[in-house]
Amino acid sequence: QVHLVESGGGLVQAGGSLRLSCAASGSVISINSMGWYRQAPGKQRELVAVITSGGTTNYADSVKGRFTISRDNANNEGYLQMNSLKPEDTAVYYCNADVTRQWFSGSARNNYWGQGTQVTVSS
Repeated sequence: QVHLVESGGGLVQAGGSLRLSCAASGSVISINSMGWYRQAPGKQRELVAVITSGGTTNYADSVKGRFTISRDNANNEGYLQMNSLKPEDTAVYYCNADVTRQWFSGSARNNYWGQGTQVTVSS
């Protein structure tokens, strides 16, 4: 089994910064793509940023130029650096990963979610 654990959320004033981390543990062979999503109260979960195994990144228009996604393949970790935060960035942030894992004598590929971490930006 594979587990994703996010950390780094919290309360910050508008204009401030936070860095989220996502650590994958368990029977991980490799992480293919890793993404960050967020869900604000009363809204649907939305993609914030994604990074492929090769390092290609993609961002939601609302965070371009402010957020940076990165990853540490050796340690199966991912990060979301969030700068110039706005009140509208307030949400629960979720890590998502497409993972190739050990499965019996072979491997399997599954998608996993973390439990989420709250980010609150005050005005």
